[in-house]
Amino acid sequence: MVFVKATEDSERGVMPSAEMLEAMGKFNEELAEAGIMVEGDGLKPSSQGKRIAFDGPSRLVIDGPFAETKELVAGYWLWNVRDMDEAVAWARRCPNPMPGPSELEIRPLYEMEDFAESLTPELVELFGRTDGKPAKDR
Repeated sequence: MVFVKATEDSERGVMPSAEMLEAMGKFNEELAEAGIMVEGDGLKPSSQGKRIAFDGPSRLVIDGPFAETKELVAGYWLWNVRDMDEAVAWARRCPNPMPGPSELEIRPLYEMEDFAESLTPELVELFGRTDGKPAKDR
């Protein structure tokens, strides 16, 4: 997963220019044509969001906006790549997603195999259908 980190502009709700939208659209087309892009979208400012804080059985709803803009996410892509090197190569081709300095953060997703040591037969049955096939047919 590739996160587009928020900036002061994105947190103020500044919309991208037509030129930026065009450049990003072309980049997204390249990703799709290469079979890389699974999904992607922008997120509204954190002022329009909420957080749910968990502490045991307790739940606390926290209204945005949230502090530390540099720690927030303004958008995302879900890419299907071979490895981190391929993800970095694609990210380096990305147009700057913000009007000024900005960052992308790339994080691999967990796969069921990553949980192999913790999976009981019951959990395999419960979660083992993520690809649409019964676990016994894999």
